[in-house]
Amino acid sequence: MASLDSHVLMGIISLVFLSTLLVTTVSSVSQCRNFESIISFGNSIGDTGNLLGLSDDPNNLALSGYPPYGETFFHQPTGRFSDGRLIIDFITEFLGLPYVPPYFGSKNGTFEKGVNFAVASATALDSSFLAERGYHCRHNISLGVQLKIFKESLPDLCGLPSDCRDMIGNALILMGDIGANDYNLPFFEHRPFDEVKELVPLVISTISSAITELIGMGGRTFLVPGEFPKGCSVAYLTLYQTSNLEEYDSFGCLKWLNKFAEYHDEQLQAELKRLRKLNPHVNIIFADYYNTLLRLNQEPSKYGFIKEPLSACCGVGGTYNFNLSTGCGNVGVESCNDPSKYVAWDGIHMTEAAYKSMADGLLKGPYATPPFSWSCLSSKIKNKNSLDKQTSLLSS
Repeated sequence: MASLDSHVLMGIISLVFLSTLLVTTVSSVSQCRNFESIISFGNSIGDTGNLLGLSDDPNNLALSGYPPYGETFFHQPTGRFSDGRLIIDFITEFLGLPYVPPYFGSKNGTFEKGVNFAVASATALDSSFLAERGYHCRHNISLGVQLKIFKESLPDLCGLPSDCRDMIGNALILMGDIGANDYNLPFFEHRPFDEVKELVPLVISTISSAITELIGMGGRTFLVPGEFPKGCSVAYLTLYQTSNLEEYDSFGCLKWLNKFAEYHDEQLQAELKRLRKLNPHVNIIFADYYNTLLRLNQEPSKYGFIKEPLSACCGVGGTYNFNLSTGCGNVGVESCNDPSKYVAWDGIHMTEAAYKSMADGLLKGPYATPPFSWSCLSSKIKNKNSLDKQTSLLSS
């Protein structure tokens, strides 16, 4: 009898071991992937030229179509709202992929290694919904519209449904930054705080629905950014400038606006946690834009930024070198001599140097939850020397 119990016990132990091994293997597959492409949705933080491509009048382009945008790396405007590369560009470089082309306005573009639907000023919520609340959107390229266009373009992007499912499953899907403009619209009009706060669950529900739909289409890895620290934004510091010093923290940021961003991130992370439980085979990564940027504002010299972090490199006027009606790209608005020493680029967006530091914080830690694991990826990522050479050639 004792011998039988021993065999049963050994069988149970073996079964538990195999189950653990299986779970570990599945977890490893979901956490560590060799991404073949990038699919991107969002707003100006990830726009690699879509708003520029949507410009109807060549004589009246988006401001990102004029110098000094693009001056640092591409040496010409590309439609990116920065002096050079964005977070998405540094992610593609790290993965050994080509820069993700904008879907709109690309002539004979190839989307084999990625496609970008992010458009500057895009909202998470539909423009008609926001219009009902009295908010005027610049255009109707909301997250839902971007997703709709993506689905309609699939036959051209990947052909057969089975091929498309594989393409989506092997891609790193960037879900934003999206939602910031939903809040910017009322905040820029000085609407009541509670009115803006009511939008948070609606924005997060919209992001969640988009992720769920993409999971149904085969999506397996998502990078979902949170909010920037709005209280440290040059634009917000200018719009809500006050003589009441109690409203600022010790670094000069507006406390109440940062609290709002923290509230958004808390609600978003709770929803992502719920999605992970419902979809254990899917890797949903929270990108902590808030803290990876906040550290640059709080300890700029530690990260190589020797200029005032709460002052725009490209701008004019006021305490923070920013004027909402006369922004960077307009005639007479000049940029600083060395953008790499600044955190803020044009008062709303960051410099290439700041975006690089943010991307490093996401890719190498500790600002991604759960963190990326690169141990199983190919040599094209591990061999950083060859990647650095490629980057050098592209920038020359």
